[in-house]
Amino acid sequence: MGASLAWIETMEWLPAEVSSWVGGGLVLLSFFTSFFAATAGLGGGIIMIAVLASVLPAAAVIPVHGIIQVGANAGRAFVFRSFVNWPVVGWFSAGAVLGAWLGGSLLVALPTAMLQLVIGLFVLYSVWGPKLRANRIANPAYLPVGIGVTFLTMFVGGTGPFVAAFITPDRFGREPTVATHASCMTVQHSFKVFVFGLLGFAYAPWLLLVAAMICTGLLGSFVGRSVLVKLPQKTFKMMFNTVLTLLALRLLWSALGALL
Repeated sequence: MGASLAWIETMEWLPAEVSSWVGGGLVLLSFFTSFFAATAGLGGGIIMIAVLASVLPAAAVIPVHGIIQVGANAGRAFVFRSFVNWPVVGWFSAGAVLGAWLGGSLLVALPTAMLQLVIGLFVLYSVWGPKLRANRIANPAYLPVGIGVTFLTMFVGGTGPFVAAFITPDRFGREPTVATHASCMTVQHSFKVFVFGLLGFAYAPWLLLVAAMICTGLLGSFVGRSVLVKLPQKTFKMMFNTVLTLLALRLLWSALGALL
């Protein structure tokens, strides 16, 4: 038994910084975060980055999270592909190009805690405060949304709640909300991965671990879809707003802990 465990520890599918137990746990976690995101509409990315920040080297957290989220969101977008609102995704993608460029050029200049504070407050306001409702926003307005959220993801990683504040079940319905949100997240994380590569992050040692996590994440999306289609619209909206609020509170907690 000891010999077999020693062999697992030296498997080349894991980077040197990751033990077999952590690697196996991350692969399993990917299933549950994708299942949760497919069922509730969002939340998987922030849960994932919270765990990665606890077990990975600091320099690897955001770029590795990015490539995992490309796979997880692309899988979810594929599962719900017939529901994607492509005009919204198109405008968002155009903005994401500029947002990634701006974020990459200022990557070391802005404090993460302040960005987390701003995002957390914005998300809470978007759910509970008087606001311009997403169903009144014209499709071209998703271009500045793409700029802003892709810029922010370079620093805080999980910006799903920010995107979700503009892609809501009130306007799109259950499946289109999940599909369009996943598609936009795929775009912004793809640009983030590309920019971190240009800045010199070495993805190669992480690719097999990430591939395993993407596979279990795709499975989680398929299982989550079977649950989502059975949820009443009212129940989905309640879950969506509850998850959004909890994630915003977590961002505020992290920000205040760093600032105080």
